[in-house]
Order: sequence, then C-alpha cells, then structure tokens
Amino acid sequence: MLINPMSGGVGNRAGDEAKAILSEYDVDADVRILEGDGFADTIDEAISERPDALFVLAGDGTARSVATLAGQKDVLVATLPGGTMNMLPKALYGTGDWKKALRRTLEQGEPRKVAGGAIGEEYFYCAAIMGAPALWAPAREAIRSGKLGEAWSKARLAFRRAFSGRIRFSLDGKTEEKAEALVLITPLISKAFNESDPGLEAAAMKTADTGQALRLAANALFNDWRDDEAVDTRRTRKVKLWGRSRIPAVIDGETVPVGKEAEVRFVPHAFTALALSPQAVEDAG
Repeated sequence: MLINPMSGGVGNRAGDEAKAILSEYDVDADVRILEGDGFADTIDEAISERPDALFVLAGDGTARSVATLAGQKDVLVATLPGGTMNMLPKALYGTGDWKKALRRTLEQGEPRKVAGGAIGEEYFYCAAIMGAPALWAPAREAIRSGKLGEAWSKARLAFRRAFSGRIRFSLDGKTEEKAEALVLITPLISKAFNESDPGLEAAAMKTADTGQALRLAANALFNDWRDDEAVDTRRTRKVKLWGRSRIPAVIDGETVPVGKEAEVRFVPHAFTALALSPQAVEDAG
C-alpha cells in the first residue's frame, strides 16, 4: 500500500491508521510512504515487485498515474480516495472516505476491467472536460464542500471565460463541429454505455445566446448538465480538438495542460481495478 501523507485528503497519521486496519484482515501487507525525491522510485519499485494487489492512497493525479502504470504492467490496483474530487475512487468504491473504501475493498473487492480515454500520455477513467467550461469544475466542488464564498469567486471567473470562445472538434474523423466545450465520459460512469458498441460518451455543449449560456451554467453547477437541451451526446472512439488558444481541460477532476490542439482516444482496457461490483457501488452510494 502506497501512501502520500501530504495529499489533502490523507494526513500524517494515515500510515499508522492503514496498518491498523490491514492488521484486522488475513493479508500480508507492506505499507510504504511516498515522499521527497524518492516518490517516483517508490512507485516504480512497488509495481516491479508485482504484488497480488497494489493499494494507493494519494491525490487524484498520483492515483491516476499509478493506475496507468499498473495497467501497463498488469498489476491489480486499488485507488483509494485521498484527493480533492476523488472521481475515480468514488466510482469504484462508492465513498470518499478512504478507510471505508479500504475495508470495503478487503471484504468485497473483485477484479474489474476499467476502460478509459487518453489525451497523449494523460489517461482519464471518468471524464475529460475540454473547453472553457472546464473552469466550472472548481466552483462546483467548492459548492459541494460548503465553501460558498470561494464558489462565488470561482464561478465569476468561470463565467467570464466560459462562453468567450468555442473549440472545434471532429468525432471519429467526421465533419468539423464547434462547441463551447466537449465532455468525454468513460464507460465507468456513462449513463449511455453500450457493451455491444463501447466507446466514450461525447457530450457537446452548444449555446445560441446568453440565455442558454446562463441556463447551461446553472445546470453545470447544480444539476446534470447532460440533460440540458443545449447538450448533444454521441458515442466516439477518437476525437480531434483544436482552438485559437490553449484549450482548458480537466480530466478526472484535475486540471491538465493540453495546448491548442489535442487528440483523444478510447482505451478499452486501461487497467484492472480491485474494486466493488457496480451493484455494490450503487448500494454503497
């Protein structure tokens, strides 16, 4: 089990707390702390030893990176919630509490193949928001955390930029289109997933006037924006995007640099998670 105590959702006592929980179960556990200059080496060493399962308790970016590396080496991995948004852990374990997730995994965990998407070398397993409305993600998270002052400040910044320019995109090499944003949703959380035709759910945000923009902004903060009439959804395996300036992007809750052009591809089997079954996640949630 790899732990980054400096991550916002972890803390300095996490190592001892994890050891205490693991001692209650019939497992041979090795807990290692991620720190300083040896951060990357500790991860590489753990994966190279090919354990029966690799647990990681760290921020969203680190958990995503470890999942990607583990997938390349065919190592079973459990990404516990230790970040800010915890999109991937919540989808796999039905909770944002790492202790509950650890216990649930030890008691109910089973191997689950996880599909995803990739933007260059950056992989995502829940969703990627491409375009200026990606700036709404921090505002929405602040609302969920009850930080209304911070939410208002971030929402003002987001709205100033959210509808100031459009991105161009093409799905599976087809006709060029324009939109305020394109959201790519993986099978793990897609409501429109089809096993017979797997791929990413592409939701294009298109508004015709300020009124639609305001409504879409409200839905982005408080409701399921995919139900908005200004959102068009389709399935895709390959996406090309480009814009006049750098495209804002949030993948699995983390802001990442993209540039003025980007290509996204569907990855049918990105890694294998030790996680709850979909029904157990739904029951837990």
